Amino acid sequence: MKEIRDIIQAFEEARQKGRQTALATVVHVEGSAYRRPGARMLVTDEGQLTGAISGGCLDGDALRKALFALSRRTSMLVTYDTLDEDDAKLGIGLGCNGIIQVLFEPIDPADPKNPIELLKLTAAERRHAVLVTLFSLKDKTGPHPGTGLLLKGDEFISNGKVESEWKEILLQDAQKAMIEKTSAFKNYVSASHDLTAFIEFVKPPVSLVIIGAGNDVVPLVKMADVLGWKTTVVDGRPSLARPERFVPSCQVWVSKPDKVLEKISIDEETAFLLMTHNYNYDLAMLKALIPGNVAYIGSLGPRQKLDRMLAEIREDGITVTQHQLENIYGPSGLEIGAETPEEIGLSILAEIKAVMAKKEGRSLRKSEQVIHSRTETLIEKVRLVK
Repeated sequence: MKEIRDIIQAFEEARQKGRQTALATVVHVEGSAYRRPGARMLVTDEGQLTGAISGGCLDGDALRKALFALSRRTSMLVTYDTLDEDDAKLGIGLGCNGIIQVLFEPIDPADPKNPIELLKLTAAERRHAVLVTLFSLKDKTGPHPGTGLLLKGDEFISNGKVESEWKEILLQDAQKAMIEKTSAFKNYVSASHDLTAFIEFVKPPVSLVIIGAGNDVVPLVKMADVLGWKTTVVDGRPSLARPERFVPSCQVWVSKPDKVLEKISIDEETAFLLMTHNYNYDLAMLKALIPGNVAYIGSLGPRQKLDRMLAEIREDGITVTQHQLENIYGPSGLEIGAETPEEIGLSILAEIKAVMAKKEGRSLRKSEQVIHSRTETLIEKVRLVK
């Protein structure tokens, strides 16, 4: 989501300057690639790049392709085949082992439903969304409708590039992606069309609520901000809970424990960290959080502290289920030998990321599987019959 927000900001700045822009989107990957489908980059006609569709190896060529698409004023699909050992054929050294499909879309600022406007709607609220991008793998020179549909809540928005006969089935598949909370790829074939859809499930950024505003929280908030996470710091001490101590995007509140949850909406991407170094404050917050459906509750400090808090909570007659225990992480963080506040912050953020992604957080070299499952990008063929 941070990449999307950066692209939106860069687009607004370019529009104010009267610059032309094109959006490059990775719409499909077969095999290995540095970035996965959904990676985006905004390119201006003066060569400014925002976002990334690779580790840097594609950017130079992508700039040329984007400028070409701008000159033609039409979308184009480009294939980067890194399975070909002849890197000179591409003119770039990719270091990957896959086939990457990138769609380049010139942006018309006058179109109220252009791809950037749909991205704005996606990022406007903390709700899940589904974006649908249509392109043709069969005919690279043919029409590519592009990023043309958005499902958010009960609202389904379509631009004029998607034919009406497609909207019903695309809506059904977007709703399915929303229910299953996963992206999908569909190849729709009819007597007159052969189009592939990247049906992209988009989650809001992690909302990290840190209970405590001590000095060790400052670097953690900075790192979370770099990740694009929404951060909130809460403490009962006005001397510490001061906005100027943290990054501008961080919300800072002075509050008693029993009032904290009145101000915060908890969703599936919400994580809490108990870092006040005040036993009673952390205990009161843990007691309030346990009944809720919080994906991650981190407790800073030794395991004995957490065990003691849980024992007191049970003594108060509150039942703590096994499922609730599984969402409590104490001591919080991955075991990386962290000592300094910055290192501890790194280990905690890495653990939260792993939990949210449903990963184990272990060294990649110990994994016998590929980093990204090949089944994630399988294209399901759908034959449309009128």
